[in-house]
Amino acid sequence: MSGKWNARVLYELVTQGSVRFGALRKSIPDISNTMLTATLRFLEEQGLVHREQFNEIPPHVEYSLSESGKALIPVFDAIGRWGETYLK
Repeated sequence: MSGKWNARVLYELVTQGSVRFGALRKSIPDISNTMLTATLRFLEEQGLVHREQFNEIPPHVEYSLSESGKALIPVFDAIGRWGETYLK
């Protein structure tokens, strides 16, 4: 699962939960719309991200971690603890 933005997008979904594209884009200021779209599609294809489309007026889409994606939460927690210990 290489790629510059994959871990960052997953981290944002770990910390924010279910989120719309625009909110996710604002939380990662350096990523372009095109790259965020491609990254979300890739992560969805890999089974890590769930995309839910709401057929409301106006329609919108929310992204969240799938069950497989949620299995990565302990990994992000461990990385956070490592950073708190060694990157002071």
